[in-house]
Amino acid sequence: QVQLVESGGGLVQAGGSLRLSCAASGRTFSSYAMGWFRQAPEKEREFVARISRSGIITGYAESVKGRFIISRDNAKNTVYLQMNSLKPEDTAVYYCAAAPSGSIRTMDYNYWGQGTQVTVSS
Repeated sequence: QVQLVESGGGLVQAGGSLRLSCAASGRTFSSYAMGWFRQAPEKEREFVARISRSGIITGYAESVKGRFIISRDNAKNTVYLQMNSLKPEDTAVYYCAAAPSGSIRTMDYNYWGQGTQVTVSS
């Protein structure tokens, strides 16, 4: 069982930056690949970024590639999402999730946080 708690969301102007954190409970954090997803109003939840158990392998949605950076600190049981050059279309609730192996599909993730709101004003 893994419990995930996101933090770091907020309101930012276009072009600004935010760093999201996701703290995990339990001793098995390093056994899970981690992902970030987002869901805008009236839209389906979509993949944003993923990172392997070791942190060596990462992957990004095309819409955020070059602007967002996912990282993890297994000693702190925490995964991060550094978001730079934010755009109004990045506005959404952002969720972190844990999976046995890396994936871009929501269905492959077993555990989810409650989400944190990110709002980017133009």
